[in-house]
Amino acid sequence: MKLNLLGALVIAAALLRLGLRSFERAMVFVPSREMLAHPGTVGLAYETLSLTASDGVVLRAWWIPGPAEDSPVMLCLHGNGGNLSHRTDKMRLFHDAGAAQLWLDWRGYGESGGSPDEPGLYRDALAGWAWLNAVKLVPASRLVLYGESLGGAPAIELATRVAAAGLIVDSSFTSAKDMSRRILSWFPTSLLNCRFDNITRLPRVTIPTIFLHSPQDDIIPYEMALRNLGASGAAKKRLFDLKGSHNEGFLDTGPAYPKAIRDFLASLPKEPK
Repeated sequence: MKLNLLGALVIAAALLRLGLRSFERAMVFVPSREMLAHPGTVGLAYETLSLTASDGVVLRAWWIPGPAEDSPVMLCLHGNGGNLSHRTDKMRLFHDAGAAQLWLDWRGYGESGGSPDEPGLYRDALAGWAWLNAVKLVPASRLVLYGESLGGAPAIELATRVAAAGLIVDSSFTSAKDMSRRILSWFPTSLLNCRFDNITRLPRVTIPTIFLHSPQDDIIPYEMALRNLGASGAAKKRLFDLKGSHNEGFLDTGPAYPKAIRDFLASLPKEPK
């Protein structure tokens, strides 16, 4: 009887843990497979790519040439919802700011294979960097890492591993644990599988960094941007205030948003001639 009871408790605990894992994944990753637009929709020339991550997962990506041959190149890592096709307005703004862009869809998003998890997103970001490095031969002096919301975590992690000219962290958080405490105070943070620990990694980021965040952000509090700014190891760093909500802040801010991107790109050291 005792053995049967013990076995039942073990099974119940395992099922509870699996349930918490599934719930956590559903909260962190909100992918869409439906492609609604493409860069051509907003008047941009582009190339559709298939990139392969180190574990063999095939990713969909878009390469958008810059307005000039020597344009800075942004490796763009989007947030937890939707897919690439939901970011075409931002692609237009970045092009107008003078940048070439590589956007990739996370595993499990859009037309990418696999399913998302934290280690996988880090592999996906590295696959984007590897393509820019090996195929486009983009030197570190022209490479800028951009991370939006959840994408800020892989951008920050990548900045600790590869050489780049600058880092743009757009409306991101301090850590998954801090976000869990804010949104789901009842969730046992000790059981979190996703860490996305930006606040711990940022002291190792020394390249010029700009944090973009709205004081009115309705999902990720502005206070987290202030903490990230303070934690950053960059000698040249700043916080630029957006306006409006988390998802629409880049539009609500108006022309000041692409100007902040343009000014940051222009402030980076130029490649030696």
